[in-house]
Amino acid sequence: MRVFKFGGASVKDAEGIKNVYDVLQKVGYEDVLLVVSAMGKTTNALEVVIKNYFEKSGELNASVQEVKKYHNQILLDLFENEKHEVFTAVNAFFSELEYFLAHNKSPNYNFVYDQIVSFGELISTTILSHFMNFMGVQTQWIDVRNFIKTNATYRDAEVDWELTQKNIGKNVKRNMLNITQGFLGADENNFTTTLGREGSDYTAAIFAYCLNAESVTIWKDVPGVMNADPRYFENASLLNQISYREAIELAFYGATVIHPKTLQPLQKKEIPLYVKSFINPLLKGTSVSKGVDLEPYLPCFIVKRNQLLISLSSIDFSFIMEENISEIFALFHEFKIKVNLIQNSAISFSVCVEDKFENFNDLNAILSKKFKVDFSENVTLYTIRHFDDKAAEAVEENKVVLLKQVSRETMQVVTKDLN
Repeated sequence: MRVFKFGGASVKDAEGIKNVYDVLQKVGYEDVLLVVSAMGKTTNALEVVIKNYFEKSGELNASVQEVKKYHNQILLDLFENEKHEVFTAVNAFFSELEYFLAHNKSPNYNFVYDQIVSFGELISTTILSHFMNFMGVQTQWIDVRNFIKTNATYRDAEVDWELTQKNIGKNVKRNMLNITQGFLGADENNFTTTLGREGSDYTAAIFAYCLNAESVTIWKDVPGVMNADPRYFENASLLNQISYREAIELAFYGATVIHPKTLQPLQKKEIPLYVKSFINPLLKGTSVSKGVDLEPYLPCFIVKRNQLLISLSSIDFSFIMEENISEIFALFHEFKIKVNLIQNSAISFSVCVEDKFENFNDLNAILSKKFKVDFSENVTLYTIRHFDDKAAEAVEENKVVLLKQVSRETMQVVTKDLN
């Protein structure tokens, strides 16, 4: 079997749904399992519903109606007859959502989040499945929660691989088009769980592993994996081939094309992963598999903006030793600050971090009691894999270099624009 994953951008409207049908006509759909995300920005819209629910806002009903209206418009664009059974199926999900909002007793935010946000995927796959059947392509709609079993760590659930493999091996029909939801699972009490952000790619890998699939293809609005983000670099080039190891390295440094968890089950069984364009599906795209690290061999650039560079030095000129560093990292963990670069000397310690939750001021108050703290806000971290002099010059040009770290394969540079 082949496993295809279509993300939210590919099914954001009726034209997107029709395009998925066209892609499958071109590349074949027998022995295929589709993993599909919520449509467009539905997950964000459902997060607004969750926010209104917890804040007991008068806007709660309006935010649910907004999600309903968005999907209803897609249905009207796809199906001329409003008596088509898909309208009833989608309305049933919204009734279920409204029932949950009215009757839920759990105060656990993460639990509530998973129960509500999951409706995005359930509805998108229902619409896609009915449209395929309408177009003459017979599908099997699969509720992924009956297949992928997890623990009860809501919003970041761990897969029970033994039970999941048993469920998938027994119940997925071959020789037809299967459609299921990305991102979701269920715990032992059959409450919905989610696999973390970008979990739809991971879902595709889980099914591929359990089905011993021929390949996984992630369909995106780009021609494949590029050596740089075209928004920041002119002349970004397509990478034809990346090894599993190289893809994991790129993901570690922040490249967003492939989720790190996705690669691990695929690597175990040497199942190739392809990143292809749903706009031009017959182009070769990028292959991630066992083999050469990079083809063509080019420097790869990863950019992280809005970073914070923190330098800590000992007040009394004593060495910064292991116990200091472990204490500092415990504080980073406590304040949910993500570390992207570390550099230390005898009496100083520098880190480039992401303060996504804006907790640095509280952390700084604690650190300042023990260390001299200097920091620079809104810096940019460039990581260059397989760097050369020309690549280094390109990222340093017209910028102040605040910190540079070089290893055999990788250069990282923290910069601030000259202005």
